[in-house]
Amino acid sequence: MKVVEKQEGETTTIEGRILDVPAAPEPPNPSAACPIYRWNLQNKYDYTDVLLLSQFIRSDGGMLPKRITGLCPEEHRKVEICVKMAHRAGLLPDHKPKLPADHVPRKPKPQLNRYLTRWSIDSVKPIYKTGLKWCKRRMAVGDPVLKNNVRYGVKPCYLKH
Repeated sequence: MKVVEKQEGETTTIEGRILDVPAAPEPPNPSAACPIYRWNLQNKYDYTDVLLLSQFIRSDGGMLPKRITGLCPEEHRKVEICVKMAHRAGLLPDHKPKLPADHVPRKPKPQLNRYLTRWSIDSVKPIYKTGLKWCKRRMAVGDPVLKNNVRYGVKPCYLKH
């Protein structure tokens, strides 16, 4: 936009003119119904992609429904899991429900770093098991739904640690 100022006698006219607006980028797959498939983002995001996830959540942190976001059921489930993991990791601090002014928490609990688990924080069993190193039962981390989403390196991604 360009502002043009004209002076005719004692009259000053200020006018805004719209310049050439560049066209928005065209998605690689414009015929797809789901926005994730439209931009070829399937299997390329995880819980750390806060900019992508924040497009699908409300101001209080809850997920928007599929009819509003336009996501297919499979991708909606994956985005929902990533949003939960991002909340637990503390990556979405601005998207928390407001507590009443007179709210007093019952008792402070030490928060452990359990955001990679698929269960709620309170129900997770301890990661460390008794026994020798070679015979310890590994605890599942992440979510099996997201196992194909991101490959972190050359080595295969293990869901058990």
